[in-house]
Amino acid sequence: MNVLELLNQWPWGAVDWLVIGLGIALAYIVFGIAGFGTALVAGPILILFMPLSKIVPLLVLLDFVAAFGNLLPSRRNVARPELLRLLPCMAVGCTLGVIFLLNLKSDVLLLLMGLFISAYAVYSLWIKTRPAQLSAGWAVPMGTVGGMFGALFGSGGFLYAIYLNSRLPKDAARATQSALISCSTVVRLSLFAVAGVYAELPLLVLALCLLPAMALGLWIGRRLTMKLSREAFVRLVTWLVLASGIALIGRYLST
Repeated sequence: MNVLELLNQWPWGAVDWLVIGLGIALAYIVFGIAGFGTALVAGPILILFMPLSKIVPLLVLLDFVAAFGNLLPSRRNVARPELLRLLPCMAVGCTLGVIFLLNLKSDVLLLLMGLFISAYAVYSLWIKTRPAQLSAGWAVPMGTVGGMFGALFGSGGFLYAIYLNSRLPKDAARATQSALISCSTVVRLSLFAVAGVYAELPLLVLALCLLPAMALGLWIGRRLTMKLSREAFVRLVTWLVLASGIALIGRYLST
């Protein structure tokens, strides 16, 4: 079976491909700026064309490439002490997330997370004078809850961003977050591979076709970030966190 035959298994016209490509590019502009948010941006667009069971592994593949693409040029800026604090907590959180996913109804957790991060973002944007730096002890709840919600909903990166942006300069925060996202995507990619999801060749070909849109989005996101001061960068990330919270509440209300 050749590439064209594999692509023909996705019953889309030219306009559909354009919308999907623009959705992916927009998602990775956000990823290039903040280091998270692809599922929250691309998910509502892709769900119009394909089932969620295909969207999640597709975005994991693209996130894997994007995270390492972000990490490689900035790996010297990774704050290893912060990475080592967060990684074990993220691993515990991922484990808890899988347990909850298998044993609990996740819709209430989805609502609570949306309300919590929306409230935090509104507080951060409204209150001008607040502590400039979280203590290192915040790595435990931020890493654990981030890992848990990443496993449950594919969207825990905002908590890493809140913690890292309060403790590190902009470049170090971005590089460290890229390292964390890389680790989490490796875990999820491995699970999908073991489950046989990537044995479906049309999904792999689709991911390859969307790589140029992903690369364009990353390039634009990085250029935008380079023009921002640390204060403007943190504020923009906070707005994205608020948008993520509202999107999660909307997802809960639509279920």
